[in-house]
Amino acid sequence: MEKEDLMLRAIALSEESVENGGGPFGAVIARQGEIIAEASNSVTLDNDPTAHAEVNAIRKATKILGTFDLSGCDIYTSCEPCPMCLGAIYWAHLDTIYYANNRQDAARIGFDDDFIYQEIALKPEDRHKKMELLLPNEAKKAFEMWEKNTGKTEY
Repeated sequence: MEKEDLMLRAIALSEESVENGGGPFGAVIARQGEIIAEASNSVTLDNDPTAHAEVNAIRKATKILGTFDLSGCDIYTSCEPCPMCLGAIYWAHLDTIYYANNRQDAARIGFDDDFIYQEIALKPEDRHKKMELLLPNEAKKAFEMWEKNTGKTEY
């Protein structure tokens, strides 16, 4: 399939999602133009704030392909990914992000992802959510164990 066809599918998923009571977002993961997985937003349907279209599609694609590394795949999403989804996309090693609506479009209908983008740029002590460093020395043991583990699967 061509890039435009894959994006049209993501857009169709976003419209179907609204019709079914979900949020107006859809995503498709493809490899060499072939759809691997597709999903829509199911936050309100699943009572899961992480059930964004991109995250749902990543979860499906990793199960289908049997790997947490989606290198060689691209994601087509009906809207510019929020910071959570952008992080998931980076962790999944997707190659390219194609999006239709942008974060300003999302803000106009009540999805203010831009606020979180702005928060990320702030120092932890300047963010709206209180953040407090607690027991860092005790937590370092797990990091030291990981660092010394020669049999670990890196990701």
